[in-house]
Amino acid sequence: MNVTDTPDEDKLPTRSQSRNRVQTAALVIIAGAIFLFLLVEARFLLTSLAVAIIVFSLTSDAIGHIARLKVGRVGIPNWLASLVAVLLISTGLFMLSSLILSQINTVLATTLTYTERAPGAVADLFAWMGPEVETAIASAIGSIDVSGYLRAMAGQAGGLMQSTVLVILFVGFLFAERLWFEVKLTSLMGGNAKRAAHARRVIGTIMHRVNYYLLVKTVVSAVTGVMVYGVALAFGLELAVAIGILTFVLNYIPNVGSIVATVLATLVTYVQLGEPGPTLAFFLAVGAIQFINGNIIDPWLMGRALRLSTFGIVVALAFWGSIWGIAGMFLSVPIMVAAMIVCSHVPELRPVAVLLSREGLPDLETDLPKRFARRTLAAAVPPDPVTTQQSRRG
Repeated sequence: MNVTDTPDEDKLPTRSQSRNRVQTAALVIIAGAIFLFLLVEARFLLTSLAVAIIVFSLTSDAIGHIARLKVGRVGIPNWLASLVAVLLISTGLFMLSSLILSQINTVLATTLTYTERAPGAVADLFAWMGPEVETAIASAIGSIDVSGYLRAMAGQAGGLMQSTVLVILFVGFLFAERLWFEVKLTSLMGGNAKRAAHARRVIGTIMHRVNYYLLVKTVVSAVTGVMVYGVALAFGLELAVAIGILTFVLNYIPNVGSIVATVLATLVTYVQLGEPGPTLAFFLAVGAIQFINGNIIDPWLMGRALRLSTFGIVVALAFWGSIWGIAGMFLSVPIMVAAMIVCSHVPELRPVAVLLSREGLPDLETDLPKRFARRTLAAAVPPDPVTTQQSRRG
């Protein structure tokens, strides 16, 4: 029997197979480019929609509680509970937007008065390096059109009210569609109740993890803002309130926000006081507050709720920040949480979820209090009355 060394021709890729692979790769690249283009071009609409989904997720528990209340023997209709929730959300969002805009305008107006003093004040920080370095830094900073950048920031901040109106509209329609979500989800899964229940659990997991993250982040950011406000007030800063609010807002940006808030507050302090000693004391006090709250209290409260890779958070922050700007930085962590959970339930994409997770375990369900998870899931996706009656009869 003759044994030949030639490989089996059936196992070799044919030209048509190679051509199909090249075409598939080209289509994937083109689709990715189109997807990125749409993300950039529709960022105002998409960021408003993302914020609306988060607000809806956070307030679903409240509307579920209102719907369960009874006045005597008469229960509150779901449409009335939804209307009350939308009105409360609208009032809260408008008040928050007005507060942020007023403080931004205060910071910008006061900063413009300090623009002429800023180059000399910053250059003084490098006086120990020699007069040549001090002069070079003063010239470099003086050539920057600070007032132009500040006016551009004011123009971007002016779009906050427009985004608030759009978010309120989205939230209202989400509440209106809330009752029919279970029916639509079952229809999307081809009437398969098991697949619909699995999708419902995935959505619930995303919502309660994001809600818990935002709850902890809000508490820690508020405490940090109040403490920084107290330090600024003790140093007699004119922008103490604005610095506290700015610290509260920027602390929502993971890893980078606290650093930016500390640097900006320190620069404002040095520009106003003009003395390195008090400025250094202010920097140390604020830095200690940020370090303790951000590296001890925040991780202790967060526990293992997110299970996100630190490197992945930085990459997501850079990616969404480059696409959606500051709004993308705020939304980077919730988007990463949703992507990790979805990928962990798709076998083909599970390696992506493992890379995004901190310990290679992206889908553990024991990271949050069960009571918190049940409340969030039940409020977000109420059971269908028809399905509930059928299950009871069965």
